[in-house]
Amino acid sequence: VPYFTFLIQLDGHYTCGGRNLTCIPPSIPSSVEMLDFSFNFLPTLRRTVFPQLYNLKLLDLTRCHIHHITDDAFHNVKNVATLILTGNPVSYIGPDGLNSLRKLQRLVLVDTGLSSLNVQFNNLTGLQELNIGTNNIQSMALPPFMIKFRDFSSLNLHANNISILRVDDTDVLRRMRGNITLILSRNPILYIEPGTFQNLHLRELNIRSAFVSLDAQRDGLKGLGGLNVGKLIIGSYREHHSNTKDINDLDGLCLINFEEVYFFQNKWLDLSSHVFRCMVNATKITLKQGHVRVIEPVPFRRLKELHIDKNRLEEIPQLSNIQSLEKLVVVNNNQVLFRGLRNMPSLRHVDLSRNQMSLGSCCFRYFSDTPNIRHLNLSLNANIMFLAKPFSGLDLLEVLDFHHTEIGVVGQFGLLQNMKNLKYLDLSYTSNTFSSTSSFSGLTSLKVLKIAGNAFQEETLGYLFENLIVLEVLDMSNCGIDRLVWRDFRDLQRLQHLLLSQNRLTALDFLAQANLPSLKQLALDQNSISSIPQNTLQNLPKNLSVFDLSFNPIICLCTQRYLIQWIIKHQKMFPKPHNVLCKTLQTDSKMRAIEFDIESCIHAPIRTLVLSICAVLLFVLASVLVYRFQFYLRYGCVLLRGYRASRQQECSYDAFVIYSSKDESWVMDELVENLENGIPPIHLYEGIMGSRKIIVVISKHFIESSWCRFEFEVAQSWLVTQGNANIIIIILEDVEEEKTKKVFGLHKHLKKNTYLKWSGNPISNMRFWIRLRKAVIS
Repeated sequence: VPYFTFLIQLDGHYTCGGRNLTCIPPSIPSSVEMLDFSFNFLPTLRRTVFPQLYNLKLLDLTRCHIHHITDDAFHNVKNVATLILTGNPVSYIGPDGLNSLRKLQRLVLVDTGLSSLNVQFNNLTGLQELNIGTNNIQSMALPPFMIKFRDFSSLNLHANNISILRVDDTDVLRRMRGNITLILSRNPILYIEPGTFQNLHLRELNIRSAFVSLDAQRDGLKGLGGLNVGKLIIGSYREHHSNTKDINDLDGLCLINFEEVYFFQNKWLDLSSHVFRCMVNATKITLKQGHVRVIEPVPFRRLKELHIDKNRLEEIPQLSNIQSLEKLVVVNNNQVLFRGLRNMPSLRHVDLSRNQMSLGSCCFRYFSDTPNIRHLNLSLNANIMFLAKPFSGLDLLEVLDFHHTEIGVVGQFGLLQNMKNLKYLDLSYTSNTFSSTSSFSGLTSLKVLKIAGNAFQEETLGYLFENLIVLEVLDMSNCGIDRLVWRDFRDLQRLQHLLLSQNRLTALDFLAQANLPSLKQLALDQNSISSIPQNTLQNLPKNLSVFDLSFNPIICLCTQRYLIQWIIKHQKMFPKPHNVLCKTLQTDSKMRAIEFDIESCIHAPIRTLVLSICAVLLFVLASVLVYRFQFYLRYGCVLLRGYRASRQQECSYDAFVIYSSKDESWVMDELVENLENGIPPIHLYEGIMGSRKIIVVISKHFIESSWCRFEFEVAQSWLVTQGNANIIIIILEDVEEEKTKKVFGLHKHLKKNTYLKWSGNPISNMRFWIRLRKAVIS
């Protein structure tokens, strides 16, 4: 069983195109309405190819290598309304190969190798559109059975091989109800028999690039005489240089009755003065991609719309006094002269953009007696100078567009005041510095305001949008703005779209207090925003659905995890979430904010708390141990210092004395006095390091003193490190033997070594000092 995968684009729409499939997947649900099976491999269509898909309305079999279509091939999809067979080299279609599709409305057989219209589809009476372009068909004659196709509306024969059109070829078309679109573009037409289109009514006729030469076109247009058509499309697709100056090249248009004409004038260079001569009865004229320089005044009778695009006009046509003209579009020319329009009461829409015009004393002098203009587009021109009241008499203006045209005074004076009907105003990139707070005063109907690419003086913004109470769109992109406050938007309660792209904003504090209940879109891309406080995010407008933070220098730190979490959670709000970038302090490279490992930030505080608790417990434990074993610690420190010092210095003192502070008077008055003042003098030092001998004064106070006991223990260890046992014991007063055991090593030392005993008797004391001095010096 083959394995199929499908991409569901919409409910009921399956596409499995371009997968090299060789059969229609049987697993497709019967409810499917649209199936795209293009660019697969189905050489033969027969009834068993399709599962029962009676709800299918559109079937696309483009370029499936189909050669044969047998009878009843589409029986299981008989309710299809659109069948596309483009690009299949069909060599055989059975007599009833298409006839089972009784509800078919659109049939596309483009590039299928057809050489004629002799295909059996007589049962398709509901057919509305037949597209058989890019084949090898040589006659446009429709089969007689199509007379019954009452809803038929479009026959597309583009890029076939039709060279001659005869009266008989249009017989079926003439007998149908009419209002049909006929496309014959890109056919090599040489000749049209007179009368071929006589009394034929068409909705549209497209003969663009449908003649082999200019001569054939000139004669062919005459062959269209008697045709009634709503929309006529003529001209060419490619530019062909020609030196023709024959003013009769378009005379055939005078024999055709048309409402609209679209003329792509790529083939002519010098028909400027006469291009509209046979178009005086048209209601709409479109002239594109031509070389017209000058257009002579033409007495148009019914003209409502005139479009001139991409020509070489030197001057806007003199169209004044055309009472019927409603829409004028003259665009994409170069340095055009404009003298103005006058006495045109029906004119509502004027587009003169992209003409590199320079206008002085604008604007009402250029539009005299044209009171109904609603739309005026003067954008992408050179420069415009304004009068004091530039739009006097143009009170109905609703759309005014000056973008990318230098008009640098609007921001300094209230030139646009009291245009009460203005709804759309575009002043983007007009070299304005807004210094006047009354620039938009009185524009009470304004809904769209675009002022991107301009500048603002300080404090102007606070009042610039005052009373624009119905404003819905405000574009302030690329204005060098580095700070905004909520008061700048206090009257804009209906604002839905606020565009602040490409500025220098670093903070969004204004959003926390701004009263923008209707805001749906906020564009802040390409600013200097590195962080957004939690309070600001919590107070964003409730209706905000599009929030663009692309290409801001957002910093990815755990201290900003609330912002990163918010971006990840609300990424559907961002037009392009992958463009919301951020960077860490450790590197300059940027990463996508939605890919930041927020989990590491969530667990980090827990780890920090656990480590902090452990540190406190360890500190408390260490403190208890230090207090409990403080003497042993001191003991170890002294040992360590002493061991190191013993290797680094020689003994510079004779003895170090260990005694209780309560025996200090005896030590100072007797011991120190006799030893240091005797001959030779003995130097005593209150430190073990640097002393050759240790004198220990034993008394009841000594035994009771924990510090004395500690010092004695250290002294013993010190002497071990020194390699000798130079401890001299002085018994200052009798101590019970049991108590001497309280001092580590003292009892054992007294048992094994001699000691000196102080008696207080002068004769005994004399021997005491002699023996002590000898013990210290030896």
